[in-house]
Amino acid sequence: MSQRIAVVTGASGGLGEAMCKAMSDQGHKVVGSYLPGTDSEAQLWQQAMQTKGYDISIYPLNVADYDSCCSFIATVEKEVGPIDILVNNAGITRDAPLKRMQPQQWQDVLRTNLDSMYNMCQPVFDAMCSRGFGRIVNISSLNGEQGQFGQANYSAAKAGIYGFTKAIAKEGARKGVTVNAVSPGFIDTPMVSQIPDNVLESIVAGIPVGRLGQPEEISRAVAFLTAEDAGYITGTNLSVNGGEYMS
Repeated sequence: MSQRIAVVTGASGGLGEAMCKAMSDQGHKVVGSYLPGTDSEAQLWQQAMQTKGYDISIYPLNVADYDSCCSFIATVEKEVGPIDILVNNAGITRDAPLKRMQPQQWQDVLRTNLDSMYNMCQPVFDAMCSRGFGRIVNISSLNGEQGQFGQANYSAAKAGIYGFTKAIAKEGARKGVTVNAVSPGFIDTPMVSQIPDNVLESIVAGIPVGRLGQPEEISRAVAFLTAEDAGYITGTNLSVNGGEYMS
């Protein structure tokens, strides 16, 4: 298998780190992104990954800003090489019931979680098509499928990913470029661990398999969809949620 260059946005989060490891374990050269202004934290993360045997380049990136994405992509292509695999993982939450949700909370989430899909895909898509190979995986969410109280912004953005994924999957299908989505359920990450114990217990009680998912279970789904021999899978969504939502 030839080595590919894989980009994972939001690399230092619980899911992002697992995805970086999975891509590296597949033999790819992995490039991650981190939020501008968190340079020291990113450096510590990179060093920690190196101690685990993973040599992962990492660059600052604001996925909500198109110019930042273009600059990031240009830097990666200059210093590492052309991007073959793109995993759009970076995202945020700004939760509030609709009656109390402020315009800024809506806009911040839509720009980061949905506009970022265009911002990252548009600058790399044509080159992938020209080379005859590309793998794009957009990370959506269980709550994009079923909705969630207090997450009108997040659920809307994550649901929008499905339409975007299907549309550009059609554009890349005959050019060797596949585009798919993965929708994690509740995963055992630092973000989920901040949920109060009583609330988390009720969440787990509603998951048919009876437990939280592990980050590695999401990264295996991403690795499957980005594999060299996954060229007949495109425009689909892979739900990894322990049976909590069955579509």
